[in-house]
This record gives sequence, structure tokens and C-alpha cells, in this order.
Amino acid sequence: MHRLIFGVSLLAITTSAQAGEVKFKPLLDTRLRYETVDQQGIAKDADSVTMRVRSGAELSKGPFAFLAEAEATLAIDQHYNSGVNGKATFPIVADPQNIELNRIQLQYKTKPLTVTVGRQRINLDDQRFVGAVGWRQNEQTFDAVRVEWSGIKNLKADVTYSWSVRSIWGIDGGKFGATNRPQAMSGDNIFATLAYTTKIGTLTGFAYLVDEDETVVALRRNSSQTYGARFAGAHAFSKTVKLSYAASYARQSDYHTNPVDYSADYYAAELGLEAKGFKLTGGYELLGADSSAPGIAGSVFAFQTPYATLHKFNGWADKFLTTPAAGLEDKYIGIGYTVPKVGKMGPLAAVVTYHQFGSDVGNRHFGYEWDAQLSLKTSKRTTILAKFADYQRYGISDFAGDADTKKFILQLDYIL
Repeated sequence: MHRLIFGVSLLAITTSAQAGEVKFKPLLDTRLRYETVDQQGIAKDADSVTMRVRSGAELSKGPFAFLAEAEATLAIDQHYNSGVNGKATFPIVADPQNIELNRIQLQYKTKPLTVTVGRQRINLDDQRFVGAVGWRQNEQTFDAVRVEWSGIKNLKADVTYSWSVRSIWGIDGGKFGATNRPQAMSGDNIFATLAYTTKIGTLTGFAYLVDEDETVVALRRNSSQTYGARFAGAHAFSKTVKLSYAASYARQSDYHTNPVDYSADYYAAELGLEAKGFKLTGGYELLGADSSAPGIAGSVFAFQTPYATLHKFNGWADKFLTTPAAGLEDKYIGIGYTVPKVGKMGPLAAVVTYHQFGSDVGNRHFGYEWDAQLSLKTSKRTTILAKFADYQRYGISDFAGDADTKKFILQLDYIL
């Protein structure tokens, strides 16, 4: 595939270059991160220091553009379980060492139409169902054909066919018995959205069809068909006061290779009020479960979003990357404050969020979590970030990995 895309790209760029100059854009994205994890039930604390570099270039002329980008992650301090390095005596920090071709794509772009072919980054809507997992050092990318069309005013159609998803587990994916953490997941996936923008917000209908071809049963359980809608918008009362709102509903059921016969619902709602630098946010999210499905634990199976940017949702301790078999209810409230300028630096942004977690089936109470983050943009290209998460479970563990967990992250980003 790489040779085909590269050959077609060179042909397109060379042909275009005959009529004018080819534009060259260098790409560089680096991140140095320290992460420590203290998890109950695991004797040793995780301490990871990782450095990630993405570098590449984009050549463009007229409507054509060819992009190639490599990604490399180096583990400077390896006292952690990366998920695929076999170090099970430490808690997981899902940033394994890696070197790979992160993106290689050919794009055709005009005002109403964009077509992208190859290994690419895809973030759809709020990334609840499809995203690049930008928080992790190794990005999730898609071998795909994506078509975006906006030929009618206020209307946008976005359809993707993906035959392989390159995971965050990198070149060691699947090693040391971690067969449910492969380097890539092959299949026939279709992601489709249709968005209509109004004065009060954007209404988006979506269909996500995930069809895993993998032999591992745990991966085939991700095969699903999800149909739903989301509405999101904002209203400004004045120059300093704004209300934002969002609501989503979806219905998911088994699809093609999934061995479990199930169906489950998804609900989400969020309100945010901003005033003079402060922002108060409150929300509710439910990933439902089917109590009649003969799934995990022999009793229930829940709504799953395997290709989402999961760290964005349900707490930064990452306890619910896989929805518990009994489903997940997340009630949360947060407050943030932003200072636009700190001397010659800024913005400086702080946020604190509290979550209460429970189940959809069985009235279980999983636990609660406090999250906090402080970020400062020190220059046009550089950002410093500190993040803390503290998850405390209630009573007896209800699902694999349910344990009191504290995380602290300190990182430095530089983007060209």
C-alpha cells in the first residue's frame, strides 16, 4: 500500500509541479513526559520517562498534497508496564517504545470536497467513537479512504472506509501474551457522519460499523454497529458570559464477527457556563449494558467504543477504557479558570473535575475520582502541562483493574 500511495503521490505532485512551484511544509511534534502510577494491589509504583518525536513533511501543489510522517517513542526510564513489555510487576503506563510510519497519505482538496487516501489521523466529532488518541505518546491512525463533502450550505457529509487501525501499542503489540493489544486491527470499518449547522448548534447523525477480522475473541467482541445523533452548540449572553451545551444518544448492537448477541444504549449530556475566565461544567454519560446478553462474566455485555480517544472520557486515571460488563454511569462536575497572559507567556489554564462512577445493570457503585490539570503555553510552540488523577473504588472490586489508583504526569510539548 505504501509503495502505491507514494507512487501515485509523486506522479500527482510532479505533474502539478510542471505548472508551478511545489510547496514544502516540515512537520515536527515532540513530547517529553514523566508519568508515575500508584495502584493498589501492585507492589511497585510505575515510573516512566518517555520521549516521543514525530517528524515528516508535506508536499503540496494545487489541490494535491502528499504527507509522510514517522513516529518514534523512546523509554528513558523503563520502570513501568507498557502493556506489551511483559513487566507485569508495575502498573500500566500505555506508552511503549516504538518506531513506525505514523502517517502516509495522498489528499485531494477543493472547497466542497476533500478525499484522503492512506494512513491518516481521523478525529470525528467529539472523538467519543473515532479519534487519534492524542494523549498517548503513540498515536492511533487509520489505513483508510476518507471523503468529506460540504457542497450544500451548512451541511457536511463525512464517510470513511478503514481496513486497518494502527494501535497505540506500536511494534511490540501482541507480544508477551498481550494478544488483545495488537500492533494493528484489521477489518472492514465504516464511519459515517452527516452534520447540519444552525444558529444554535450543530446536529450530527452518525453510523459507526466496526467489523474486526482478528482471531482473538476479545477483539471480535468489539465488532458492532452504532447509530445515533449528537447536538452541540453555544449561546453568548455577553462578551464575557457564554453557555455551551451538548447531548447525544446512540444504539449499539453486535455486528458480523462478534460472538455475543447484544444491544445497548448510550446517553450523554453536558452543560458549561463561562464567565470572566471561569468555566463551570456538569455532565452525565451512560454506556448501557444488555443484561440478557451471554457476554463477559456470563451475564451481561456493555456498549463499547474501541476506537475512541478514551482518555478524554470517564476520568484521567483511565479505569474505564473498556466499559465494565454491567455498563458505566458517569456523573461529573468541574471548574476551570484561564488567565490569558502571564507576562509574555499564556494562556495559563487550570481545571478540577469530580466524577462519580456506577453501573447501568445491578445498581453497583464503582468509585469516585478527582482530576486536576494545569497547563501553561510558554511560547508559540511550547507548552508545559501537569496532570493528576485519584480514583478511589467502593468496596469489593467489580471489574478487572478496579483498584485505588493515583497518577501524576508532567510533560513538555514542542510543535513546529
